[in-house]
Amino acid sequence: MNRKHFLKSLLATGAFASLGGMRAIATPGNRSMHSADTFTLNYAPHFGMFGNLGGSDFLDQLRFMHDAGFRSLEDNEMRNRPVEQQKRIAAEMSRLNMAMGVFVAHTIGWSEPNLTTDDSAAHDKFLEEIEQSVAIADRVNATWMTVVPGRLHPRLELAYQTANVIGILKKAAAILEPHGLVMVLEPLNPLRDHPGQFLTKTSQAYEICKAVDSPSCKILYDVYHQQITEGNLIPNLDYAWEEIAYIQVGDNPGRNEPTTGEINYPNVFEFIHSKGYDGIIGMEHGNSMPGKEGEQAVIDAYRECDPSL
Repeated sequence: MNRKHFLKSLLATGAFASLGGMRAIATPGNRSMHSADTFTLNYAPHFGMFGNLGGSDFLDQLRFMHDAGFRSLEDNEMRNRPVEQQKRIAAEMSRLNMAMGVFVAHTIGWSEPNLTTDDSAAHDKFLEEIEQSVAIADRVNATWMTVVPGRLHPRLELAYQTANVIGILKKAAAILEPHGLVMVLEPLNPLRDHPGQFLTKTSQAYEICKAVDSPSCKILYDVYHQQITEGNLIPNLDYAWEEIAYIQVGDNPGRNEPTTGEINYPNVFEFIHSKGYDGIIGMEHGNSMPGKEGEQAVIDAYRECDPSL
């Protein structure tokens, strides 16, 4: 059945209705239940993705995610949230037995070079923020934090920039290792979303991680970014696999849920599953349709693409 028609049939049969004060979750096969089956892979939504179905309150959204079968949360903005809010989120996730995905560990150099330079002040600020992120990770029970080396230096050869990045990441890894924490380097696409950024390709991140040579410096492989930058998704995942610690997804074009673009997510997820991956897959994308129908479409897309046990 066409997915949009399927969604309309769910709405018509009252799949979003409340049952005895308990939230009903619609799942494929036109079933409704209070707590849906979990997924084969560990997908992590973010706050706002289910704001209509889950409600405006963050804790209510967490409960909805759990009821829908998700067992992790991703929150790029965690380091910017008030401490008390971080604690409340962490406490509810602990109660629900949900895991914390990545948060952004530092101020990213979107417009000015920072880690690609030999500027000691920029490096000191980065290391200070890494120290702060250790405390945040402890507070919210996180293991992974996103690091983006920042903008290309316009007057410095790429090899020198690479050496600068490797040098500062070695210092950051020395801070993180005693705590069992992992910074994950995210290559970003330069063609659509992030022109001028230093780190763009899987092979480049792989080279840097090999040079840093630390369990606290690994790759965040974002399928959306790499479809735009280089394609060849499964072979690149396979070759860099030993350095990949975290995965994010979104379809292209549009950066919405799987099944809305050109990426063959059933095959990609099946490959990830075949590698024995038991980490988190961050749902770093928007919803292709607004409102409750669009939010249910996100859930249905992951049900459709999730590998079978």
